[in-house]
Amino acid sequence: MDWKEIAGNWVLVPIRPRGIVHFLGGAFVATAPHITYRLLLEALAEEGYMVIATPFINTFDHSAIAQQVLRNFERGLIRLEDRGIIGSGYLPIYGMGHSMGCKLHLLIGSMFPVERAGNIFISFNNFAARDAVPLIQQLNTTFANTTLVTEFTPTPAQTNDMIRASYNVRRNLVIKFTNDTLDQSLGLNEVLEQRFPGMVVTQILPGTHLTPLGQDIKWQVGTDFNPFDAVGQWFRQEILRDFNQLKKTVLFWLNPLR
Repeated sequence: MDWKEIAGNWVLVPIRPRGIVHFLGGAFVATAPHITYRLLLEALAEEGYMVIATPFINTFDHSAIAQQVLRNFERGLIRLEDRGIIGSGYLPIYGMGHSMGCKLHLLIGSMFPVERAGNIFISFNNFAARDAVPLIQQLNTTFANTTLVTEFTPTPAQTNDMIRASYNVRRNLVIKFTNDTLDQSLGLNEVLEQRFPGMVVTQILPGTHLTPLGQDIKWQVGTDFNPFDAVGQWFRQEILRDFNQLKKTVLFWLNPLR
């Protein structure tokens, strides 16, 4: 399978798709998700899920970003249908986000009447701008008499209120990592449980905020296996161990009977 750029999305199409995963990445790695999240997304495609990863550039207006990535996703679906890649049969659509990508899927599910079989939230982050962007405090001081946009739209509190009132995706998986100081998944779990009691699965896995990026480290073993090769392979296994647990958790939730 090769990545294809379609209507502003990066797309992977397995031979016989069993479902579609719309992926949105974190704020600073979302511009090239087919590269930064390659291992995770290609693992989904290998299990039969068509991956549509929509890149975006972060701004303060998260509502506008959510609207744009949804528009690009839907344009991508139309192009795939026109090319006969997506047939007339039903394919469930799942949203999957990492960090800020989670917030965007929550906004999409709250602002628009989308149909989703479920959403996967990995390392949800809903910080205020002053916490997410340290330079903002300096900007506020430097441009004290100038009107600057220095908070995200919607704010963290407004986002939670929107989820409680309007979020329309019933089945949800929330994933938190044990060593992730940027994570706010437990708070999201509480809000989602209020909206759809009993429909939220929360998993706490070993790892960090960067675990979903799961970049593989290629270690070329020499002609004669030596102690350095052993250390190199051990290091690679340790790097990928947490990532592999994440991959198994996501795939099991998507298809418990696999």
